[in-house]
Amino acid sequence: MSDDDSGVHVGGDAYGGVRLPQQRRAGRARAGLRGIAITGALSSAVLVGSGVLWYVSSYAASQVRPVDAGTTESDSRGAMNILLVGVDKRDDLSREQQNRLHLGREVGQRSDTIMVIHLSEDHSRVTVVSLPRDSWVDIPGKGSHKINSAYSLGGAKLAVSTVQKVTGLTINHYVEVNVLGFINVVDSIGGVSVCTPVAINDTHTGFRLQPGTYELDGAKALFYARTRATARSDLDRIDRQQQVISSLLQRALSGGTLANPGKLFGLVSSTLKTLTVDEALAKDMPGLANQLKDVSTDDVTFATVPLADVDYKAPTGESAVLWDKTAARQLFQRIADDQPLVKPPSKKPSAPSSATPTPSSSTSDAGLTVPPSRITVRVLNGAGITGLGARARNDLLKAGFHVPSTAGNTGTTDTTDTVVRYPAGREDSARTVAAALPGAQLRQAADAQGIEVIVGTKYAPAKPVTVSTTSPSPAPAATGTPVAKTATENICKK
Repeated sequence: MSDDDSGVHVGGDAYGGVRLPQQRRAGRARAGLRGIAITGALSSAVLVGSGVLWYVSSYAASQVRPVDAGTTESDSRGAMNILLVGVDKRDDLSREQQNRLHLGREVGQRSDTIMVIHLSEDHSRVTVVSLPRDSWVDIPGKGSHKINSAYSLGGAKLAVSTVQKVTGLTINHYVEVNVLGFINVVDSIGGVSVCTPVAINDTHTGFRLQPGTYELDGAKALFYARTRATARSDLDRIDRQQQVISSLLQRALSGGTLANPGKLFGLVSSTLKTLTVDEALAKDMPGLANQLKDVSTDDVTFATVPLADVDYKAPTGESAVLWDKTAARQLFQRIADDQPLVKPPSKKPSAPSSATPTPSSSTSDAGLTVPPSRITVRVLNGAGITGLGARARNDLLKAGFHVPSTAGNTGTTDTTDTVVRYPAGREDSARTVAAALPGAQLRQAADAQGIEVIVGTKYAPAKPVTVSTTSPSPAPAATGTPVAKTATENICKK
């Protein structure tokens, strides 16, 4: 192939400095650039949650590293499942870099983040499912271990076979990225915007944030995405990782990136150099980029595999988590059937939403679908009464809820009615919690990262609730409708 026929030249037009030598290819260039931006942001973010590969002519194939991952090749024009692994690879880092990132001095590779990415048959949707690294699963030929052990025990091949076994999905492609690569990618795109509703104080790394919205560079974004120094540990970390990916997507699709040749090329270069992909994908990157050429942040959905026990003690003495097998099976079956996890956004204009969440009336046991054993709750004392939060936590534990962390305090002490706050998609679980707390009010809140109980001065002791085991619908909401949010919903509101 001659230089004139390579298809991409840097510098020139309004589409991010990329132009095709023949005018008849102009339409394809515009579509390709959009696919490049989307897939680039996703692949570069694999360390913090998810990703897929992108394509920049023959340059891409020369930069990525191929690996035999034992994947099942698929038609690049159809639906596919991609295993994405963020590797804590320290061997390539200098001692200074390891010290700055508080990675320690151990050598080797660790699977720090594991996600399954599904690209829909019609090329219009991307579904990202996080698999908690502490998931206790059966690793083929190795017995029961945490799922992140599969990579260290057998590399890409064992990671792929393990995920295929536990999800029931066929993995068509494999992508991994390392620590240093993530830092470079975030810096190349100008940083990311994140927002935390709770304080972060990581004594191991020294990383600290008060509640609020921040612009973070690559190193700080890595700390934000990797820290476990909050109440729900790895589960909170997954939420932060998905938020960072969403912010990266938004930046990658912005005019400031697409129309800036230097920024676009920097994003491309920094990402490609950090990726390892299966051999088939390395040979057919244009097909994957084409999958995502029309995708927006509304079309990217994030979910986490449903859990039954977030405080499981493994026979080895390790702390781990157990999947809700029924709910997980239904989740992955929906993915296998190419079904969306969230309803498509309405095309009709909606009424403006209120900046302040509106409480609903309290609820009863009637119609509850999610049992307490499947719900993790965080308790905050909003009344200023010493010991009230601890008492509420103990009451909820006795009622069968998971309350892994000690009770905290809100910034104010004037809460009267006890409030159950929940994010979009968690109403069914929130209703069960409210039913257990007499007089409690329900509030959907955009900044809620899980089910939160704000204890007020009128707090009444939690009571047991009964969840019906029968339902007129074919699939109860607890298992048939996983908690899922689009990338747009994950982006911080300023």
